[in-house]
Amino acid sequence: MRGLEVRILLPAARRIRCPGEFRQVYRRGNRLSSRALVLYWRPNRLGITRFGFSVSKKMGRAVDRNRSKRLLREACHRHLDRFRAGFDVVLVARPGLKELSYSRVVEEVLSLGKRAKLVCDGGDG
Repeated sequence: MRGLEVRILLPAARRIRCPGEFRQVYRRGNRLSSRALVLYWRPNRLGITRFGFSVSKKMGRAVDRNRSKRLLREACHRHLDRFRAGFDVVLVARPGLKELSYSRVVEEVLSLGKRAKLVCDGGDG
């Protein structure tokens, strides 16, 4: 029997869900990429930063895709306080992501966020 699990979720207000909102970020936003991730972002007028996650079927089996999304969600949730407010951010996983550990995924997310000037330095996370 497993121990008591505590699920920490990205709050609903912090998630991009509608296909139209994803399209807006892809079409009108900026883009940066690394070996494992592509980061799209654009300003919003909400005063909070929202996140969306996309993992292609090219990533492999559902278990691999779901793990990738889980790692990305957790990395963003744990470091919400470091992201500047007022942006819609979409993270697209590349096939290289599935080989990375959680700590490397966090490094990738924060590194791209810093390059995009979305992440403030500091904070121990």
